[in-house]
Amino acid sequence: MSSPLAGRTVLVTRPADRARRFVDLLDQRGARAIVAPTIELRRARSAALTAALRDLAAGRFAWIVLTSPSTIAMLADRLDGPADVRARVAAIGDGTSDAFARWSGRDADLRPRAFTTEALARAFRPGEGRVLCARADIAPDGLEDALAAKGWTPVRVDAYRTVFPVRLPAEARDALAAGEVDAVTFTSASTVRGFVGAVGAVRGTPKVVCIGPVTAREARARGFVVHAVADPHTTEGLVTALERALRPRRRR
Repeated sequence: MSSPLAGRTVLVTRPADRARRFVDLLDQRGARAIVAPTIELRRARSAALTAALRDLAAGRFAWIVLTSPSTIAMLADRLDGPADVRARVAAIGDGTSDAFARWSGRDADLRPRAFTTEALARAFRPGEGRVLCARADIAPDGLEDALAAKGWTPVRVDAYRTVFPVRLPAEARDALAAGEVDAVTFTSASTVRGFVGAVGAVRGTPKVVCIGPVTAREARARGFVVHAVADPHTTEGLVTALERALRPRRRR
């Protein structure tokens, strides 16, 4: 039986270097994937980050929170090696956990079932000690507040910066203007914001599919109708949500 994605055109808004697995899965199902990153992630350089990494290597943090594979890339770039992560590790999502395991050879100590910062904050038990929260520059502050409420001392630093494009690639612009796009996928709240700022003419009504509830909330706040949300909040889950959104309705 062919996939509901066969012959469909899907716009992929996540950064190109993190979209390969998703594009491969779409290709396997006969879909046309147009990679149109609506954000670019650049590693941050700051005195605060340098000091935090120095303290991490010296064992002055009880925990480090990892919310994205981009954070692991920063650690690999800035630390002498995985041994410098002298703290327990809390990670959100399979992609982040797997990236850390590949680099360090060890598993995360805490990994919530739901792949959200809210779930991670709930999973933390009350305690004392410093928690390094190396995150995106535009990430919301709720995680740090929740950790502080449980007795921890969160230290927030920017691990990478988020840059929004002025416009989408030509292939994406042309497909949207021609009404060829069947679905647009969002994998973070920032990809939604980047799309809104860069999109031009859109013909038709592409389905909007999001990787999780935080992303879906941002999409709705920006005026989109969200047709499906991935569960679990993984690349594979996003493909399943796409199939659900694009599956033809049965006639009565």
